Amino acid sequence: MSLTPVLARGSAALLGAATLGGAAVTAYAVRETRQFVLRRVEVPLLPPGADPLRVLHLSDVHMTPRQQRKQEWLAGLATLRPDLVVDTGDNLAHQGAVPYVTDALGPLLDVPGVFVHGSNDYFEPRLRNPIRYVLPDDGTRHTDVPQLPWRDLSATFTEHGWLDLTNARGRLEVAGLDLAFVGVDDPHLEYDDLAAVAGPADPRADVRLAVAHAPYLRVLDQFAADGHDAILAGHTHGGQVCLPGGRALTTNCDLEPARARGLHRHPAASDPGDAGSAWLHVSAGVGTSPFAQVRTSCRPEATLLTLVPRPH
Repeated sequence: MSLTPVLARGSAALLGAATLGGAAVTAYAVRETRQFVLRRVEVPLLPPGADPLRVLHLSDVHMTPRQQRKQEWLAGLATLRPDLVVDTGDNLAHQGAVPYVTDALGPLLDVPGVFVHGSNDYFEPRLRNPIRYVLPDDGTRHTDVPQLPWRDLSATFTEHGWLDLTNARGRLEVAGLDLAFVGVDDPHLEYDDLAAVAGPADPRADVRLAVAHAPYLRVLDQFAADGHDAILAGHTHGGQVCLPGGRALTTNCDLEPARARGLHRHPAASDPGDAGSAWLHVSAGVGTSPFAQVRTSCRPEATLLTLVPRPH
């Protein structure tokens, strides 16, 4: 008997199994983009004796009009009653997204807040080879596409009293605390103007917070050296497609994958008490590009940071 038909049937079976397996993985990865989670993190950086301060960190919403489940989940975050909202950009992914972002945030816009923009607030998303995301960055930036209505988004936020930290400093009094802020425009597009915000953080403030969309090392280094207590960023999507256990393979910037999401120190090797060291919180974000709606071992998230007094 010839083995050719047997081998052919075996190859077809293997191919079919691989196809089914790939389809199952893809289906799970798509499903995970809708498994939203709220992270809770405690950060010891308030003056001794201060009451805890609740900070809601939002990033990378990547909103489109038809994402009703995401909109409903975001709207539910208002029940957390945070003292401050920090939005680290990439809210938009569609020309008509601004009113949907506004409606989803709802009462959160009446809470004191600060914001910066990311590259996907500025430029319309386009279909690209998803494999390029896990390859080394070649410096190519796709700015040859229509702009998104980021000016309308800025106007909406500022009309509600949020501080625009686009290459700027700002100040807010929140829950009886004096908060000093600094922020830069998107470092991924090299829009950050570090010279405009350089200089020591104000020692008279109770808390000194720095904000950027993409956590590039040049930005983190300056903010830490200038004495800011904590840095908040997004952009990485936590690696988006991670190994089991959440190990990121890439950050889409020069931050190492081990710090793709969560609370860390910067510089990474510093002792928490070292001068020139800051807390760093990187959000894995709420959304993805509409052309890469997959996540594995990296659920979409927002984070409630509870700031508490430093140890004596």
